Order: sequence, then structure tokens, then C-alpha cells
Amino acid sequence: MNQPPDRKGPRVNEEIKVPSIRLVDADGEMVGVVSLQEGLQMAEEVGLDLVEVSPAAEPPVCKILDYGKFKYAEQKKRNEARKKQKVIEIKELKMRPGIEEHDYQTKMRSMFRFLDEGDKVKITIRFRGREMAHQDLGVRVLDRIQQDVGDIAKIEQTPRTEGRMMTMVIAPK
Repeated sequence: MNQPPDRKGPRVNEEIKVPSIRLVDADGEMVGVVSLQEGLQMAEEVGLDLVEVSPAAEPPVCKILDYGKFKYAEQKKRNEARKKQKVIEIKELKMRPGIEEHDYQTKMRSMFRFLDEGDKVKITIRFRGREMAHQDLGVRVLDRIQQDVGDIAKIEQTPRTEGRMMTMVIAPK
């Protein structure tokens, strides 16, 4: 059974240690199953490398190509994929149970902006002193938030109390 390469990247030229290979030439045409020596000779004739592109296949698939250009193209693909990645951040908004209307609207504007950017939002309601006896006020604030963002976001973590704080996480739909 042929082993996949143990170093980074595919095996090239003399590193390939199997008796027969499935060969694809420099133009992308399938040549078929040939011996390793025959594949190496064909690659040498055109001045390119024999690169093992699919080591797990039976027999392994090798292609005649310029290994330097191949490595460069692979690196560009990886960099391009990394650029397109979107890292989802969790933004936190802190409120109090007795939040006034204007403050609430300001926090909601920020929340809508965060959700539009694709970030999750963690809403934290902090209770101080005697407010702990009135946790229903905090629940009402979180219920109001759920109603206000119901059409553009989904509740990822339902409201739960941890000590003096009540938290809820919402994510964009």
C-alpha cells in the first residue's frame, strides 16, 4: 500500500517510490498507466518535473508540470482563501434593567450595525444592589430586544442568569 507523503507538499521526481503511476502529461492529456521510469523520462524530455498529485489513488496519479509554478499557484490559492474568510466576532452590549428609552434606542442602533456586519451580539444586563430582587425587569428588556430583532436575527443563547448578570447571545440570520 502506498503511503501519502510525510513531508509538506507532494512528492516530486525521485521521491516517488511506486512501480507504476497513472500519468497526465504537461498538456493535461491522460497518458494512462506507465512505469515510474517511463514517467520520469517523459518529464525530463520536456524539461519539467513529475509531481504526485493524488497519492491515495491506485495507482498514484502523477502529472508532468513545473513544480516551482505549481507551488506558487498553491500558495496564491491559500492566500486568496484566507482573504475571503470572515472571522465572526462576538460584540458585547451592556445594559441595566432600568434603561431609559433613548439609551435603549442608541444600543439598538449599535446592535443592528453589528448584526449587519455579520457579528454576533452578546447582551449583558447587570444588576446592582436591590435590582437583584427585580430580575423580571431584566427579562422584560431582553424580551423587548428579542421582539425588535426577531426579523433580522436569531437567538443563539436564550437569556440566562449568572450571578449578578443576565446574558443572551443573538446572531444574524
